[in-house]
Amino acid sequence: MKTIPRRIVTGLRNGKSIIEKDEIVRNVSEHFPGLIISDIWSTDTTPTGFEEKIIENTAFPNTPKNGSYFRYVQIPPDKDLGIETPKGQPHPLMHQTNTLDYIVILSGEIYLILDQEETLLQAGDIVIQRGTNHAWSNKSDSPCIQLAILIDAKKEE
Repeated sequence: MKTIPRRIVTGLRNGKSIIEKDEIVRNVSEHFPGLIISDIWSTDTTPTGFEEKIIENTAFPNTPKNGSYFRYVQIPPDKDLGIETPKGQPHPLMHQTNTLDYIVILSGEIYLILDQEETLLQAGDIVIQRGTNHAWSNKSDSPCIQLAILIDAKKEE
């Protein structure tokens, strides 16, 4: 699987559908060695228009108010990041966002770590992450690639 994805964007010309862009994604960052994040598309309204929004590519997402992110993520093994979680301690990359996330594991495997439990995810598995405290832990020897769509949401009281 490619580390940086190709993106095809469709459009209209003279009332006919066309390929407007066919390119390797340029909005790519590596916040930790091997942790590749490509923010493919973003919106800042719902309903949305079709124009492209350029967003700052951050390790932890900052979804626009009333908007969404479409994100491609390659997560290296924890050992390659130098991540160790002492017994009884939370994972060091634990975080929470005010988003509803649709996540698809494309390749590899990864653990979804929550406050009180964890589960192993493999290629083809889908996670609906609803604003919970979570972390991703790759205990394997190979990178995990996931696609995520993050949608701005109201935080539950």
